[in-house]
Amino acid sequence: MQTAAPTSDAATRKRYYDTIAPQSLAPLWEVLKGLVPPEPRSKAVPHVWSYSKIRPLLLEAGKLLTAEEAERRVLVLENPALPGQSRITPSMYSGVQLVMPGEIAPAHRHTASALRFVLESDGGYTVVAGERTIMQRGDFVITPNGAWHDHGQEKDTPLIWVDGLDLHMINFFETGFMEHHNEKAQTITKKDEDSVARYGSGLVPMTGGSPFGMTSPIFNYRYEKSRAALMDIVGQGKPDAHLGYALRYANPLDGGWAMPTIATWLTQIPKGFETKDARCTDGRTIIVVEGEISAEIDGKTYRMGESDIGVIPSWAWSRIRADKDAIVFTFSDRAAQEKLGIWREEKR
Repeated sequence: MQTAAPTSDAATRKRYYDTIAPQSLAPLWEVLKGLVPPEPRSKAVPHVWSYSKIRPLLLEAGKLLTAEEAERRVLVLENPALPGQSRITPSMYSGVQLVMPGEIAPAHRHTASALRFVLESDGGYTVVAGERTIMQRGDFVITPNGAWHDHGQEKDTPLIWVDGLDLHMINFFETGFMEHHNEKAQTITKKDEDSVARYGSGLVPMTGGSPFGMTSPIFNYRYEKSRAALMDIVGQGKPDAHLGYALRYANPLDGGWAMPTIATWLTQIPKGFETKDARCTDGRTIIVVEGEISAEIDGKTYRMGESDIGVIPSWAWSRIRADKDAIVFTFSDRAAQEKLGIWREEKR
């Protein structure tokens, strides 16, 4: 026998909700559409930060406080739709960091994995787990999860880079830890570029894995080598319609992404070439290394020159046109999404 469908007015339902609330209960049917949307709805919005505007403000900060006072002298790249949250996308943190001549950013370590993409450097360096590497413009430098690291500049020019961290993924799981080193700078325990010598020549040791777990054992992917590899494929066949000519940074031990949670890749787009529309579930941060581009994101065009930084939110339609021959560095949370089996893309 079929029972009659229940009926109630808004006031009756409200009384019911008020009854269950003190029991720490809530009606799923009132929130289901928000919890399981028909497609991704990013809280972030597209935005571009002009390096010509950031740089003088960063140098001004260099006159206000020391690197030791700040611990990390950084201007956070805040997505305009997420003010006060230190998010460039909902899952990623990014900022532009400055180390002035003669300074050392003190040694510490933390749960979050970090990348540095170098914008300006003449002899600046970073030390990771007792190994020092000189940083040059365009270098992609990794600070693995849990590794001690400090940064310094012994020359008379500023050292500037873009930071990218999986900070908000770590904080979502409530697994964040941070520890300060007993000394301002680490003791160097390995020869300079030791990781590149061991793992960066196309050969790897017969035994043992990465000293950094799931993170690549190479922590400085030099732009000189990365650019040369990229330019070797330019002109070898047509560029990918949605990517241009693109190479991803890889862990030499397993061929996967260089970092376990953050995907990174380098793209060359010939002058006049325009990629076709595509969208994907990872919010992407892009940095123009060379040339000029016009990025159309959800119908609005953003022009970017060298060292400018932009954000493409999750599931936003985008295309990129090179106004001059361009090379673009990209990072996103795609590596984490792929491991969870949730990354998705759509192309036109």
